[in-house]
Amino acid sequence: MKLFDNTKIAFSLKSDSELERAYFLFKLIQSQPMVRIGTAVTNFALKAHLPVEGLIRSTVFDHFCGGVTEEDCMNNIDQMFKHGVYSVLDYSVEGKEAEEQFDFAMEKTLLSLDFCKEKESIPFVVFKPTGVGRFKLYQKLTEKEPLNNEEKSEWIRVVSRFDRICKKAYEYDIPILIDAEESWMQDAADNLIEEMMEKYNKEKAIVFNTLQMYRHDRMDYLKELHQRAYQKDFHIGLKVVRGAYMEKERERAKEKGYSSPICVDKQATDDNYNEAIVYMMEHKKMTLFAGTHNEESSYKLIELAKKHKIKPEDKRLWFGQLYGMSDHISFNLAKEGYNTAKYLPFGPVRDVMPYLIRRAEENTSVAGQTSRELNLIKQERKRRKLE
Repeated sequence: MKLFDNTKIAFSLKSDSELERAYFLFKLIQSQPMVRIGTAVTNFALKAHLPVEGLIRSTVFDHFCGGVTEEDCMNNIDQMFKHGVYSVLDYSVEGKEAEEQFDFAMEKTLLSLDFCKEKESIPFVVFKPTGVGRFKLYQKLTEKEPLNNEEKSEWIRVVSRFDRICKKAYEYDIPILIDAEESWMQDAADNLIEEMMEKYNKEKAIVFNTLQMYRHDRMDYLKELHQRAYQKDFHIGLKVVRGAYMEKERERAKEKGYSSPICVDKQATDDNYNEAIVYMMEHKKMTLFAGTHNEESSYKLIELAKKHKIKPEDKRLWFGQLYGMSDHISFNLAKEGYNTAKYLPFGPVRDVMPYLIRRAEENTSVAGQTSRELNLIKQERKRRKLE
C-alpha cells in the first residue's frame, strides 16, 4: 500500500459522525452550482443578520476551522499533536481597512507568539501582509507610484508593525510565516519581508515569505533572492505553495490587458512547484515549509530528503496542509516521523466566512482534489463497517 492510501491512520481522529459530515461537505463542494448557491445564501443570511451562525459553526466552520479563539482551538491542537501533527494558528479575518484594525491584528499576532511560546505543539505563527497594512498602499508601492506625505507615514507604521512582530518572533525563537497575496501588491510585501529576513535570519530562518508557484515568475525570484541572501549572509525561510487567487489573477489580467502572471496550465504549475522544492533542497541556509495537498510533490520531497540526507525530524523541512483537508497526507507523514503541520484557521464565525468561502471556491476549481478526498472517506467508511 502506498503511504497516503492508509485511511485508518488518515482519519484516526474522526468519529463516525465527523466522517459523515466530511463526506457531506466534500460532496457539496464537488458541485460548482451548489458552491455558488451556498455562497450567495450564506452571504445574504449573514448580511441580513439571520440566525445562521449555529448552523455554519456545526458544519463548514467546525470542519475547516479550529475554533473561535486560541483557547477554543486547544482541544483540536492537543488531539492532533498526540498523533505527531503540529498546528499553525491562523487568525483568518480578512479584508479590514482601518488603522485600529491593523493594530489589533498586530496585537493578535504578538499574543499568538506569547500563546505559542509555551506550546511545543504550535511551532509557527502566521500573519497576512494586508492584516497589518492597507492593500492599496502595498499596491501603490508595487506599481512604483509616489506616496503622498500621509501615505509615507502610513507605510512607516506598516513597517513598524512588521518589525515588532518579527523582532518578538526572533526573541522567542518562533518562526513566523508571512502569507502571499495578489501579484499586484506582492512586490512591496516581498521587499519588506526580505528586509526582515536580512535583519532576523542571521543564524537561522525565523522570518518566512510565501511563494505562490502558480506564478511563472517565482522561480526567477527565488534564484535572485538566493543571490542576495548569499551576498548579505542571511538564511532564507520560505513557505512554498501553489497559490490561492488564480481566478482573480486571470480576470484582472484580462480586464486590464496585461499578460497573466499565472502559469499556462496545471502541469506548468506543478513543474514550477517541484522545481522550487528541488532548488531549495539542493542549497544550504534554506528552510522549506512545503504547503501542499499534492501527493506527487509530497512523495518527491520525501525522496529529496533521503537523497540529501535530511532526516524526517530535521527542522529545516516541514510539510503543511490546511485543517479539514488532506488528512491522508498529514497523518501518514507524521506517522513516518516527518515534521507536519496543519494550518488551523480561527476567528469569529462571521469574520472567518470570507476565508471559508474562498476555500470552498478553490476546492471546486481544483479538479481531482475533492474527488480524491471523497474516495478516501468512502474507503474509510467501508473499512469501519468491516471492522
